[in-house]
Amino acid sequence: MTQTVLELAGISQAYGSHLVVDNLSLRLEKGRIGCLLGASGCGKTTVLRTIAGFESLLAGEIRLNGRTVSRPDNTLPPAKRGIGMVFQDYALFPHLSIFDNVAFGLRKRDEGEKIIRVHEMLELVGLKKEQHKYPHEISGGQQQRVALARALAPRPDLLLLDEPFSNLDVTLRERLSLEVRDILKAYGATALFVTHNQHEAFAVADEIGVMSGGKMLQWAGAHELYHRPADPFVASFVGEGVLLPGVVRAGGRVETGLGVLQGDFSAPCVDECAVSVLVRPEDVVHDDDYPVKAEVVRRNFRGASILYTLRLISGDLVQALVPSHCNHAIGEKIGIRSDVRHIVLFPRP
Repeated sequence: MTQTVLELAGISQAYGSHLVVDNLSLRLEKGRIGCLLGASGCGKTTVLRTIAGFESLLAGEIRLNGRTVSRPDNTLPPAKRGIGMVFQDYALFPHLSIFDNVAFGLRKRDEGEKIIRVHEMLELVGLKKEQHKYPHEISGGQQQRVALARALAPRPDLLLLDEPFSNLDVTLRERLSLEVRDILKAYGATALFVTHNQHEAFAVADEIGVMSGGKMLQWAGAHELYHRPADPFVASFVGEGVLLPGVVRAGGRVETGLGVLQGDFSAPCVDECAVSVLVRPEDVVHDDDYPVKAEVVRRNFRGASILYTLRLISGDLVQALVPSHCNHAIGEKIGIRSDVRHIVLFPRP
């Protein structure tokens, strides 16, 4: 039987008259990694701060292991919540060694127990050989792992991470996101982090909550978000692609500028209705032998592949991800065919 570690029940928070978090709910089970994903200003960091106890609630409740720790008339202090926190800038103490940074939250423990615990944490994050160094003597990625070890050392019930990869360069960010997931899973930690980067969310999280305007639009796994988005905003925010105008016809067919799409779908309206069809770049296949042609209007070279933006005869735009040895210029017309495996429709006014 799974154990719910974190539960947010209809929480709201405001700064003055501005509602920042609006009736948001989620559940996070023991050993799972969750992520709040959204653009700057969507309210995700405020949610994290209310969970940590740094801010009170306007409405709703926050429960940790079934115990209510926040409601509008009562907020349990952060130190009594059993929560670990990794801040965006890591917040390491520059005058303390790596060992002493990790040991900082264990000051009340027996000295022998403390030494054993710090060594366990440094072993977990692969920094035991660096324990006598100071933060300025190690890399940004190593500093992040020290911050992670320090947060896990007191054995928190829940770990919160605020934009944990934002201070790292792109290459290091991708590698460290996978390393952090491995560390959290090896430890069996329950964690929630916030990011605006969907690649980080996909790499680390088991469940992802897409936020906009303080609301939770969808809480699901990466595959579900990508292939079965709950609304047009989630469809456009997660992954790449376009919403192509279409019309539902009888017999499980959808007419679009890309051609007639056929397959399983749940129509949001009766036959002969207008819809928007989610078309991902992998749904459009480059095929010069195919009679349907599209004009290249934009190209984004990505090394192994090129993301082409194409104008159909109907005037609609689609995207296609093509191996980069197929090098086409802007204005050139190329053959394409559709290969839409997941037909996702939304009603169109």
